[in-house]
Amino acid sequence: MTNLIDIKGVRHAYQTEDGPLPVLDGLEISVHEGGFVAVVGPSGCGKSTLTRLIAGLMKPDHGEVWLHGERVRGPRSTVGMAFQNPVLLEWRTILKNVLLPLEIVPTKLTKKQAEERARFLLSLVGLEGFEDKRPSELSGGMRQRASLCRALIHQPEVLILDEPFGALDAFTREDLWQTMHRVKEREPFTGVLITHDLRESIFLADQVVVLSGRPARTQYVLDVPSSGPRTLDDLYTPAAVEQLAILREQIQIAQGRATPEDTAA
Repeated sequence: MTNLIDIKGVRHAYQTEDGPLPVLDGLEISVHEGGFVAVVGPSGCGKSTLTRLIAGLMKPDHGEVWLHGERVRGPRSTVGMAFQNPVLLEWRTILKNVLLPLEIVPTKLTKKQAEERARFLLSLVGLEGFEDKRPSELSGGMRQRASLCRALIHQPEVLILDEPFGALDAFTREDLWQTMHRVKEREPFTGVLITHDLRESIFLADQVVVLSGRPARTQYVLDVPSSGPRTLDDLYTPAAVEQLAILREQIQIAQGRATPEDTAA
């Protein structure tokens, strides 16, 4: 199976008044084409730094990041990003907010084709009929759906989701998890999800990478087997309960609150 993303021995530190602050140390992650990987770990362990490296928004101090067999040396137009804060422009309608990336990223779509695609994506996430509304007229969950459409409008190879559902209430968050499965079925992409929600990680991803405490290494990788579309009921199966228990133990190790010997006992 071909890897679309390869992160090889990445080390990175931020410069502070007190000297370098290491955040990543020898990180190794691979994501196969069409795969969906969730990255979890303690707060401040470098998860968001990882997304910037994949997108080419920054370069690692050491190591390499590869996309589709090419080393990442700068921003990549083949990457779409959605964040916890949707950051929609209030002076633009929802439709025009979704179309915004096509004013920056080169596209072969005509103006009519671009608008048709934007309307299709909005319909896919349940926002049909809201194209001419302003962001302030939508709920938080609806704005996040629009943000997802904006990230997908230019048909990226890679979709990076940096805690996009973290600020939403539990019911809205679970609804958007199901929306993500519908979107991926119709709009194939290779996904990287940064999250603190372990339930979210096993519901959306086919692999969960646990990062150690800072400076982060790849501490543990959990494969999430799945057969067919997932429903929320799948989170309450014995297999899901076991997966969540494993991840909680790994987070405790990453936080320094337990050792591998403790969890094996």
